[in-house]
Amino acid sequence: MSERMSSQDRIKELEEELSNTKYNKKTQFHIGLVKAKLAKIKEDAERKASAVKKGEGYHVKKTGDATVVLLGFPSVGKSTILNKLTNAQSAVAAYDFTTLDVIPGLLQYNHAKIQILDVPGIVSGAATGRGRGREVLSVLRNADLALIIIDATKPGQFDAIMEEVFQAGLRLNKDKPDVRISKKPRGGLRIGQTVPLDIDKKTIEGILRELGINNADVLIRTPIHEDDLIDVVMGNRSYIPSLVVINKIDLVDEKEKERIKLKIKPDLMISAQQDPDFERVKKGVFEKLRLMRIYLKEVGKRADMDEPMIVHRSTTLLDLCNKIHKDFTKKFRFAKIWGPGAKFPGQEFRKLEKNLQDGDIVEIHIR
Repeated sequence: MSERMSSQDRIKELEEELSNTKYNKKTQFHIGLVKAKLAKIKEDAERKASAVKKGEGYHVKKTGDATVVLLGFPSVGKSTILNKLTNAQSAVAAYDFTTLDVIPGLLQYNHAKIQILDVPGIVSGAATGRGRGREVLSVLRNADLALIIIDATKPGQFDAIMEEVFQAGLRLNKDKPDVRISKKPRGGLRIGQTVPLDIDKKTIEGILRELGINNADVLIRTPIHEDDLIDVVMGNRSYIPSLVVINKIDLVDEKEKERIKLKIKPDLMISAQQDPDFERVKKGVFEKLRLMRIYLKEVGKRADMDEPMIVHRSTTLLDLCNKIHKDFTKKFRFAKIWGPGAKFPGQEFRKLEKNLQDGDIVEIHIR
């Protein structure tokens, strides 16, 4: 039996053990260790598989203010949605696997230039490489938003996609856990926390040791469970937002629509073929990306209200200065702000930590 096969057999064995073990306080420690072992074996198997297939994959240059990937099973309408959102002309057909490469398009909305990528439809087993699934999911790893498309007539696709995405190390609509691990040469494990935890310290220590961390100071500052801790230690997870869209709702009745709403809780339900302007989808993409418009003003001049700078909603004056030019940070004196981020027009701010708001007009004064 090959080493790869034995790894797969071990993975299957551990997954079956997890599915057959009921989670409670008594089994928490055991489940934590099994999950850690499973993560380690999968990581080793993935590394070996990547080494064998080195050089393969999709290479997409990111452009614009943000990148969005259309993710879904074959024939859910991704190509139609791309063409409605952008000026791209992706091939559309009524049979599976129309898209055989990455098709880019550009969505222009609220002055933002958003790159939309239509990738080949994924299939069950994508995370392990089936149907070039690894390559497809790797494109999502570098995106700013996953636009997940589900066929209304096949709602079970949602759980299947979530499983594939999770197995590929992608964490949708989650913030990266705030866990600081400082390794040291000796002294064992010292666990500190600033929030209540559902996971006990014995389980935390067991997971860390299983993953090769025997001496470290650990500070946990957000609520976590076993999977979160494993994710932090593995260190190769990507945390991105997602927008879930149910397509082809014209093919199901009202009762089924309500069932889908309760079970999946989608962001939008549409019919790509019948929707004339796609405004709801465009607005949903923009809002999920958490983009905002900042208008720059030169001293003594009017602000250019036609060409805002597109930034993330967490942007501060420091971020803005760095984006304009690195010297702006070094030479910064103060900024004047007009708009939602100021108590009165032209208010001065001398701290770079100042958070900006959508629609702010900013005048930066440097030395």
